[in-house]
Amino acid sequence: MQNRIDQLFNSKTSNILSIFLTAGYPKLEDTMDIIKHLDSSGVDLIEIGMPYSDPIADGPVIQNSSQTALNNGMNVKVLFKQLKSLRSTTQLPVLLMGYLNCVVQYGIEAFYKKCSEVGIDGLILPDLPIDEFNNIHKPFAEQYNIHIVFLISPETTPVRIKQIDAASKGFIYLVSSNSTTGAGKGISEGLKNTFKILNALHLKNPILIGFGIKGKQEFEKACESANGAIIGTSFIEMLGTSTKFEKDIPAFISSIKQTALTS
Repeated sequence: MQNRIDQLFNSKTSNILSIFLTAGYPKLEDTMDIIKHLDSSGVDLIEIGMPYSDPIADGPVIQNSSQTALNNGMNVKVLFKQLKSLRSTTQLPVLLMGYLNCVVQYGIEAFYKKCSEVGIDGLILPDLPIDEFNNIHKPFAEQYNIHIVFLISPETTPVRIKQIDAASKGFIYLVSSNSTTGAGKGISEGLKNTFKILNALHLKNPILIGFGIKGKQEFEKACESANGAIIGTSFIEMLGTSTKFEKDIPAFISSIKQTALTS
């Protein structure tokens, strides 16, 4: 079966909206309910954050959501139990995003196998070195049809970008700036130079931009150069104050996509 991430990019190459949520936030049992409403709201791709006590790339909003989720009782085993109903809820591509320790503690092959069983399509592990991926993870990723997405930044060298492009499957995650998530820097003019470099390299993978994409303006700016963008912090903020997911999630997604869809 073709990976759902590949199916998405084969059918759509622009204005792709990926939404990040923290598993078990705001409440432990909210994960699948949020996914259900995202599915019906017109998003293209879903990233589920695996809460971790010592994140290296997360800003305060996502850190706080992770700590709340951990306090709620969320862990990888609980998440996989919740995800048993994933493919009866949505056929959108779904990735897990988190840190390598979560995978190692669960058991590397067991983790990939479980991802396949519940219908996960990809993993984003910011602290997974490419050498470790090639030597340990790649055989399991290929066996269980799990795409591994690596990150680059505007400071990543062309040589390194080519290495990451070779290792990545599905897409490449371009960090908009050297900062944590939600830093509020938005899309810098310097990214235009980054895309000149990326275009000259003729990469095999599409590009999604994350970090600093808060709403419609940043989303549209990102989509001028990349295939789409990833929104996390502002969505998490909305969830933290929401009283009705069925109303607030569609309204949030509509506020971001309405212009992009009609342009």
